[in-house]
Amino acid sequence: MAEWPFLTVGKALMFDALSDKLNSAFKKLRGHGKLSEDNIKGAMREVRTALLEADVNFKVVKDFIASVSEKAVGQEVLDSLAPGQQVVKVVHSHLIELLGGAAEPLNVGGPQPVVIMLVGLQGSGKTTTTGKLAKLLQSQGRRPYLVPADVYRPAAIEQLKVLGGSLALPVHPSEGGQNPVDICRAAVATAKLKNCDTVLIDTAGRLHVDEELMRELSLIKKDLRPAEILFVADAMTGQDAVTVAEKFNQDLSISGVILTKMDGDARGGAALSIKKVTDRPIKFVGVGEGLDALEVFHPDRLASRILGMGDVLTLIERAEAVVDQKKAEKLAQKIRKNTFSLEDFRDQIQQIRKMGNLEQLMGMVPGMSRLKQMNNLPKPDEKELGRIEAIINSMTLDERRKYQIIDSSRRQRIARGSGTTVQDVNKVIKSYSDMLKMMQKMKGMGAFGAAGPGSGKKKRKRPKGLFR
Repeated sequence: MAEWPFLTVGKALMFDALSDKLNSAFKKLRGHGKLSEDNIKGAMREVRTALLEADVNFKVVKDFIASVSEKAVGQEVLDSLAPGQQVVKVVHSHLIELLGGAAEPLNVGGPQPVVIMLVGLQGSGKTTTTGKLAKLLQSQGRRPYLVPADVYRPAAIEQLKVLGGSLALPVHPSEGGQNPVDICRAAVATAKLKNCDTVLIDTAGRLHVDEELMRELSLIKKDLRPAEILFVADAMTGQDAVTVAEKFNQDLSISGVILTKMDGDARGGAALSIKKVTDRPIKFVGVGEGLDALEVFHPDRLASRILGMGDVLTLIERAEAVVDQKKAEKLAQKIRKNTFSLEDFRDQIQQIRKMGNLEQLMGMVPGMSRLKQMNNLPKPDEKELGRIEAIINSMTLDERRKYQIIDSSRRQRIARGSGTTVQDVNKVIKSYSDMLKMMQKMKGMGAFGAAGPGSGKKKRKRPKGLFR
């Protein structure tokens, strides 16, 4: 067990390989004080290879390289003081355009209740995504009504009922054997009676596209006239997802795409191809298994992350979503009064875990991609935080508040209770004590609202929020 919070190498995240190869190509350009067309052509060959290896559609890659090359060899770039950086800027702007340009809002205007159909193949994550979208809409003050319309899989109906129950949202009482069109028609009428403003329909899927499925979905579309038809695709299936999306779009004229498993280790070809091929925007991405792991898709943010520029806005949004303002105020007071305990240490770890995958969070920090290329830099391990929590939870209340009373025999008991070793317990306590020392130094410099040296009697006004 290494020093908190890092341990062994975690799994590679989506776009990691692509990001590394693109940065390698641009690094060579930055080494030139002056660029020529030959330099740029060489870099574009590497970019083309990187995109193809990331499973990006061949035609999309061809158009992308042609467009970037034309702009990159312009006099504006070649004559600039930092031409290498200008090429990166050109690639960045074209990546944003390739990914859709800007975030596309969900269409929830018009007559209420608004009907939203979720379509896609079996196994793409439609049912779970329906629950995630319901939670997101619920957090925005809307009142979703969940409709299980996959009558061919009783498990899907039951799963959506469970998800609805966990969110305290109404679910239509669908049953296997019923006609899906009749279910959806009755569901809209029921939603009106229940004063729900959004109807989310979890439609049936197949292992592959077939005429029967498309006919059924077309009938539902014709009868309900949904405001949105969202195609749900597994991002890890790469070009297969793009091909299926194209077929669904031809038959149903989808309004947008939701990519699931964007926190996985897929190469990213689906995300980079699907907008160009279907001319339909990616509206949401699934970034985890929890019901709160659905985010609005921002092309500019993802383009920045692919090029190693970070994504501070998403990092802040995730932090604000898990940080309790009142708890943050109490924590600041504890730090000022030197009463920050191991319980508080554990609570902070829990908040970090709620923000998502640690390596994904690191990727949102500008410049972190370059640090990750260092061979001796340890990478975050989710299990490490779990072990730290287990160790702290194995302590008594007095021990968590006064770690100095933990002697050698108690450390052995804590290790047994948490399934770790005495060395692990020692490292957690040391990390915590080092943190206390650091907080004392920061407080002496005027952090946490304390008056620093030379500030006299006047204290600095402490910001109200964590990132404000």
